[in-house]
Amino acid sequence: AMAGTLEPHLEALRRELRAPDPAVLSVLLALLAVAITLLIWRFVQGRRSSRKAVLLLGLCDAGKTLLFARLLTGKYRNTQTSITDSSAVYRVSNDKSGIVTLIDLPGHESLRLQFLERFKAAARAIVFVVDSVAFQREVKDVAEFLYQVLVDSTVLKNAPALLIACNKQDVTMAKSAKLIQQQLEKELNTLRVTRSAAPTSLDGSATGGPAQLGKKGKDFDFSQLPMKVEFVECSARGSKGEEGDADFEDLEKWLAKIA
Repeated sequence: AMAGTLEPHLEALRRELRAPDPAVLSVLLALLAVAITLLIWRFVQGRRSSRKAVLLLGLCDAGKTLLFARLLTGKYRNTQTSITDSSAVYRVSNDKSGIVTLIDLPGHESLRLQFLERFKAAARAIVFVVDSVAFQREVKDVAEFLYQVLVDSTVLKNAPALLIACNKQDVTMAKSAKLIQQQLEKELNTLRVTRSAAPTSLDGSATGGPAQLGKKGKDFDFSQLPMKVEFVECSARGSKGEEGDADFEDLEKWLAKIA
């Protein structure tokens, strides 16, 4: 008799297990989606936190080494063309948790790519320093180097934050960040077209750049890149000369943001 009394309840339980309530199922699926999202986020954050380097790149005489010294010591010093890298820990606004490793890489044409190869995997961010005074004369060389950085497979995959630091703004003839951005976009677009039209080798592979820059069929602009790109105006020398302070508040704010 007792078994007969329980049987309807057991049958109802079996039906619930076979066909769960749609509302309950929706909740379970939502929780599963949240759990997967959290796992992915932790994985991405873990990879990002393992990359602590901020690379200073640019042509020779762009002012990278003076910028490097000013950020670390605040003091002006005479510099010369670097033939090797220099690195140091940079602490953001005395915040113990805001620490990155600044790495100043040589800008000489025969050295810069091999040093980029050595450090690119560790880069959380890249500061590409441009000589705003010599820019009009050097624009093609600047764009060529920047193009090589932007189509690098490791840089594309990790998508480190990119800052174009338009240096030497204390000089009257310095070009503005807006003009430098416009000219670089134009030159990078020309390079992209040239490289995409490069002849193929005997095995059918392209001999041009390793990746397509920007969106196919559209003129290039920096918003098409997988990383966030910003431009700032700065002066490692400073408007008051060697005895004064550097003018790079926007650069310091950017470093604090990405640290």
